[in-house]
Amino acid sequence: MAAITASMVAELRAKTDAPMMECKKALTEADGDMAKAEELLRVKLGTKAGKAASRVTAEGVIAAHVAGDTGAMIEVNCETDFVTKNDMFLSMAAAAAKLVAEHNPADIAALGQIAYSQDGFGPTLEDVRVGLIGKIGENMSFRRFVRKAGKVASYVHGTRIGVLVEYTGDEAAAKDVAMHVAAMKPVALASSDVPAELIEKERSVATAKAQESGKPADIAAKMIEGAVQKYLKEVSLFNQPFVKNDKQSVEQMLKEKGATVTGFTLYVVGEGIEKKQDDFAAEVAAQVAAAQGKA
Repeated sequence: MAAITASMVAELRAKTDAPMMECKKALTEADGDMAKAEELLRVKLGTKAGKAASRVTAEGVIAAHVAGDTGAMIEVNCETDFVTKNDMFLSMAAAAAKLVAEHNPADIAALGQIAYSQDGFGPTLEDVRVGLIGKIGENMSFRRFVRKAGKVASYVHGTRIGVLVEYTGDEAAAKDVAMHVAAMKPVALASSDVPAELIEKERSVATAKAQESGKPADIAAKMIEGAVQKYLKEVSLFNQPFVKNDKQSVEQMLKEKGATVTGFTLYVVGEGIEKKQDDFAAEVAAQVAAAQGKA
């Protein structure tokens, strides 16, 4: 029996993108024959993982885990909405959120190296991810995560919108704020915290509208400033009307409940990812042409 070394496992993994333990098993079965081991993996997993690695993952889920004074949230992406309902994929996402909370990894790469096994794959979370790519046939990726220490409340709407809220005081009020953030999507706690680039963008739009109005310069200036102030109130959490009682602001509700919110994180699945737009008619035409030998 040939000795299976770590470098052999690494080489086979680089060739096939298969999980580490699967590579080791294949090499053992092939008695160290690299070509034979690669063939064994192709038969078992196909070429799904390697082919899937370059495909866009714009769908996915948000998973959160709060335990004691630590909370974490992660976005895990896939290619289609169908996979977001797959139990194996959902289990991996939930486990990833828990691992972030428990181990506080520095980044996505470090998260992938944490010990975890699922559905016959392991011994790391990254091995499980690659294994499930081969098994399910879609690319999957851990996109981003956040971890907060202290009092943390979470809310996940369905599986596509997630919120972590850092707070002191009343827990129920904090959970209500998390739900509010998911619904109203503020960009900052207070008006003074709204990023300058967003304010300038809104000012530019307001300026263009004021110029189109043909009003005198002094009135136009007031119109612009009024529009900016209105925008700041609309996108700052504390100024927004509370979703459960629009007669009071979020800030007023928190004061009434004896709670304070010191920060929040909002994740929306696929936010900022460019989805591939398939031209179905062109695809069919290409297939017909290929069948006729014209492609």
